[in-house]
Amino acid sequence: MPAATEGAIRLPAVHLILSDAGCEALIAEYGRVQTLEAARALLAELRAMLLAAREGGAAATMAGPQDTSIPSLLAMLAARLREQNTSPLRPVFNLTGTVLHTNLGRALLPDSAVQAVVEALRWPMNLEWDIDTGKRGDRDSLIEDLLLELTGAEAATIVNNNAAAVLLMLNTVALGKEVIVSRGELVEIGGAFRIPDVMTRAGAVLREVGATNRTHLKDYNEAAGPQTALMMKVHTSNYAITGFTKSVELDELAPLAKQRNIPLAVDLGSGTLVDLEQYGLPHETTVRETIEAGADLVTFSGDKLLGGPQCGIIVGRKDLIAQIKKNPLKRALRVGKLTLAALEPVLALYRAPDLLPERLTTLKLLTRPAAAMRAQAQVLRPVLQAALGAGYTVSEEAMMSQIGSGALPVDQLHSHGLVIRPAAEGRISNALGVLEQRLRALPLPVIGRVAQDALWLDLRCLQEHQQQRFTDQLSLLSA
Repeated sequence: MPAATEGAIRLPAVHLILSDAGCEALIAEYGRVQTLEAARALLAELRAMLLAAREGGAAATMAGPQDTSIPSLLAMLAARLREQNTSPLRPVFNLTGTVLHTNLGRALLPDSAVQAVVEALRWPMNLEWDIDTGKRGDRDSLIEDLLLELTGAEAATIVNNNAAAVLLMLNTVALGKEVIVSRGELVEIGGAFRIPDVMTRAGAVLREVGATNRTHLKDYNEAAGPQTALMMKVHTSNYAITGFTKSVELDELAPLAKQRNIPLAVDLGSGTLVDLEQYGLPHETTVRETIEAGADLVTFSGDKLLGGPQCGIIVGRKDLIAQIKKNPLKRALRVGKLTLAALEPVLALYRAPDLLPERLTTLKLLTRPAAAMRAQAQVLRPVLQAALGAGYTVSEEAMMSQIGSGALPVDQLHSHGLVIRPAAEGRISNALGVLEQRLRALPLPVIGRVAQDALWLDLRCLQEHQQQRFTDQLSLLSA
């Protein structure tokens, strides 16, 4: 083997790279162990590439690294370490038009909740410690009084999400027994999780009544028997059945459940603590309305219309909640101090409903005036057009926002934003796909939606304090 060829695959020893003055900053930031491992991996990859280049001839040589000096290797090492230490959980700009977007984390927390979480991260907290008595306490007590005040329920408990709340409730009240549910309410939520499947895992026996589109009160009455542990209504917040339909309202079903001495549970799903109509939004049944209508147990989410952290809340009769809290599954499904730290200040905001649109981030976004988004679009359109160049046309247009895929998905809100279309005819989908990928590749990814041969950027969720960060990175699109 010729000596010149031998020399072509020689690389600096790893100790020479780590002892170079240029590596000091990397060791200081990432630590010597991680830097050493990354350097070894880099050299192994380069050695393999150079060997392949030597064996593959001139064409393969062009594909291999051309500069293997220590400064060049340090630059590659720095890039590797930077990528290796970039968190996969990243902030993004949600310009999809869906405010409570399941895949983008749903509700954004208000500043009061954010500060409470930071405090909980830095300090030990009285999570299960009663400061007055100096004895062990109950973590639910940190938020129970607020929940009772806001919902009118007798008792409350909290778990890690609403599916867990339904699971725990069914496993406690209806283990091995029947639960009566209308066929029209056997919902499926995101990720193919279905009410019948949750019931099976909870150990309950589903007793379907009625038809998909029509269920009557007599259907519940005829199905009730010695094996019936629960009557249950599931709020169909993620779809709507229209046309020739009939469902039994809660105030109609509650007297029957009481007469038959069967607890009545309602899974509200998204759940809201205030009448949204007072803020110009579509009406959604509140938790208090559900309790007052006769529900014995109500389950709902914390990170949808309520505007708080991910959690599942169960409120209702004191005796039933006490049973639920004694279930061994409660410990497996309980929340930690960060969730409670975030939830308490969010619930506290509801004591001042007149100030809620200013202070609760979710409601602030849902009630944002279209005129404000129109003015924002007029400012951003020329900046984005300049960044994209002549290959695309950017217009500012009216559009419709969605409250959430699992929270009032049918109801839409008048919004405004930017619409991007390829300037040249033909290959539209490819041009839009390339642009969508470029936007997602920005340091702070921009997530829009492709529809009607255009890329739509709904500005409802682009808050004013975020606008500068959005525009600062647009220049990277033209690089």
